[in-house]
Amino acid sequence: MTTSAFARLGVPAALVSVLEDAGITDPTPIQTATLPDSLAGRDVLGRGRTGSGKTYAFCLPLVARLAESKTPRRPGRPRALILVPTRELARQVEASLAPLAKAMGLRTLLVFGGVGQNPQVQGLQKGVDVLVACPGRLEDLIGQGHCRLDAIEIAILDEADHMADLGFLPGVKRILAATPKDGQRLLFSATLDAGVGVIADRFLHDPVTHHADSAQSPVSKMDHHVLHINAADRLDVVAGLTGGDSRTVVFTRTKYGAKKLAKQLNQAGVSSVELHGNLGQNARVRNLDAFHNGDVTTLVATDIAARGIHVDDVELVVHADPPVEHKAYLHRSGRTARAGAAGTVVTLMTDEQVKDVRLLTKAAGINPTTTRVTAAHPLLAELAPQGGAATGEVRAPIVPPAAPERQGRSGGRGRGEGRSRRGESGRGDSGGQGRRRGGSGGDARRSAEQGEQRAAGGGRGRRGGYGRGGASSSSSTQSSRSAGQSSGRGQGSSQGAPRREGGGPGGAAAFSSRSSAGRRR
Repeated sequence: MTTSAFARLGVPAALVSVLEDAGITDPTPIQTATLPDSLAGRDVLGRGRTGSGKTYAFCLPLVARLAESKTPRRPGRPRALILVPTRELARQVEASLAPLAKAMGLRTLLVFGGVGQNPQVQGLQKGVDVLVACPGRLEDLIGQGHCRLDAIEIAILDEADHMADLGFLPGVKRILAATPKDGQRLLFSATLDAGVGVIADRFLHDPVTHHADSAQSPVSKMDHHVLHINAADRLDVVAGLTGGDSRTVVFTRTKYGAKKLAKQLNQAGVSSVELHGNLGQNARVRNLDAFHNGDVTTLVATDIAARGIHVDDVELVVHADPPVEHKAYLHRSGRTARAGAAGTVVTLMTDEQVKDVRLLTKAAGINPTTTRVTAAHPLLAELAPQGGAATGEVRAPIVPPAAPERQGRSGGRGRGEGRSRRGESGRGDSGGQGRRRGGSGGDARRSAEQGEQRAAGGGRGRRGGYGRGGASSSSSTQSSRSAGQSSGRGQGSSQGAPRREGGGPGGAAAFSSRSSAGRRR
């Protein structure tokens, strides 16, 4: 029998079997480089760009070494810690980790803000082997006496440069300082700037450094295009690129822009959901799950989705708003062409953005194909994923709704994950504000007793259920359907009258059905 490539690197047979069941047989360069050292107990500093396979590079040695040490679980004292910057990344890391941990009889727990802490506290008290956590909520639980880090055998810091970008490094330093000095530490990052080097110098002992690829180099199987447009054609061009059966991620600069564009695309018959910091945790989970499951094909997001969000078969990334700097461009673009697949990246550029986009692409090390287009240009059909504009149909111009969006408060000040009102950003877990803006699309709930319903008019279709705000467990993708629940506060769920999530036609929860009904061409 031929020995598996992972087995030759030292991965235990039980874990190799889990990988093979998931269709993973060949290690990526970052895995090949780091696994021998991390499995041997060395501190590792690994640099690899987004989509390079860093998650398994640290999950495999973590599970293997914990299973080998056989230290018993103790209440409130986890044996290993994986520290990540965002809730979405925490869920994805735990989803990759859970089958590996189960194969070795280990218990995992997710800890992040935006949901009630009581289930997390209960999970800690039962004893946990691996804690996957965002820094804000973890520090809260430590401060309340629910968690201690003195039994940590392995501490892992993922997306370290993103931690720095979000202002989390002071909290990261406090957390790592609370772990035993003689424990193993693994640090993974796309770049080693923005204070990451300081963390490595202070907390890693004689680390082995591996650079699997250049953080500045674009993916070779990624085609880059810049579409020079008139500002008035922006919505029609985006609609012409999206809406097929294949997945597309559209990036905007602001949270309001993501909300508005998702609404307009739904009204145009493009099944879309939004993802940004103003959404509550249940809405973020529901929208991401709808995109993962194929219930909707277009995700309109801010840079909250630029890091760590992995969805299979994303064929197209559209920068509806060009990012400010080249690192953001590379991370956004990395949502496609992952794990050896091919992908296309399109940046929309108006006359006023020509100079900025040229500087951006030069700094990113790419040479895109630039084309002046209108909403009816045939290039849109060529670039669109299968089943979108490539059908050859030309969409009629989209008229944005005349009525302005209402604004209001979604309720609760809450510890939103991101910019918190506490000063150093250490109390939030990325993307969100202390007081959210709601209006017609606030974080609230329509009664789930209505189930799936068809809404009349342009592009509105299937509605998902609404979940109860609560801590995620190892099966983090499940959310219970309940009426009248809202999680306005980051520290717990609150009862209240049913309110609207995504209100108005084509809001966050208004998923257009995948049939052609309601589409306007």
